[in-house]
Amino acid sequence: MGLLVMILGLALFFAAHVFTTKREMRAEAIARLGEGSYKILYSLISLAGLAMIIWGYAQYRATGWIDVWYPPKAMKHITLALMLPAVILVVASYLRGRIYVTLKHPMLAGIKLWAAAHLLANGDLGSIILFGSFLGWAVYDRISLKHRTDAGGPPIPVGGITNDLIAVAVGIVAYLALAFAFHPVVIGVPVIGV
Repeated sequence: MGLLVMILGLALFFAAHVFTTKREMRAEAIARLGEGSYKILYSLISLAGLAMIIWGYAQYRATGWIDVWYPPKAMKHITLALMLPAVILVVASYLRGRIYVTLKHPMLAGIKLWAAAHLLANGDLGSIILFGSFLGWAVYDRISLKHRTDAGGPPIPVGGITNDLIAVAVGIVAYLALAFAFHPVVIGVPVIGV
């Protein structure tokens, strides 16, 4: 049951996110609903999908685990190492500096790195579906960005190297919090000693 709920949550979450890449349809929805109503609806659908993903994955891990392959233990260490730049890239998408200018879309790069890293360390069906879906969506979204005619949201000013240094510092702190507080407590899997 948990796996099905997670898959339905992924479908809901990504349906909302893929809809935003369809710029003409999105513009029509905003014209019909108004920008505020559209954003509220988009947020509610995304949050509902995310809640279903989290609940479904937790239920699957507790009751319906299905092994597909058995990754070598070294993959967990590689994943742990790859997560630091992934978190820094996500932070750099908001603290825009040279990292942002170089990558253009560090959020998507961070999501792809996060998903690929977790695919290396997890060989069960639920994890393959979960992380594979996020990787597939990030690749799709990056490709769709190349074909969009509008700029998207309002531009965020781009700073210099100082923003990069702040992004790295905040990324390190966030990485440590995620790895040593969030992951073992919320996900139930310690990142060290596994």
